[in-house]
Amino acid sequence: MPLSEHEQKLLEQLEKQLHEDDPKFANSMGSDPIRSWSTRHVIIGVLGAIVGILLLLIGVTTQLIALGVLGFVVMGAGVYFATMRGAAFGKAGARNRKTGKSKSSFMSSLEERWDERRRDDT
Repeated sequence: MPLSEHEQKLLEQLEKQLHEDDPKFANSMGSDPIRSWSTRHVIIGVLGAIVGILLLLIGVTTQLIALGVLGFVVMGAGVYFATMRGAAFGKAGARNRKTGKSKSSFMSSLEERWDERRRDDT
């Protein structure tokens, strides 16, 4: 279902305000999510997952439960690390800590716009 003109205007205003308030976060939430992934994280994560699978298989074949569990944990950590983006390392919040600007002003303006929209619809 397409958005009405009013909804499109509101969405554009929200996007504009997001870019003004936190451009790093807005860019990380852009239309191209792969761009924000680090190749190094993907490679290290995949290698970690492969090592984890190997440890899991060795643990199963030698019937060492602890080695199998360790392999499973390493494999899961590798997959998690591969899919983790730069924002998860605290880079996105660095701007807010430097400027001392809280997200509450952004959220309050969103709430005001939402209330305004609800009033206009009724």
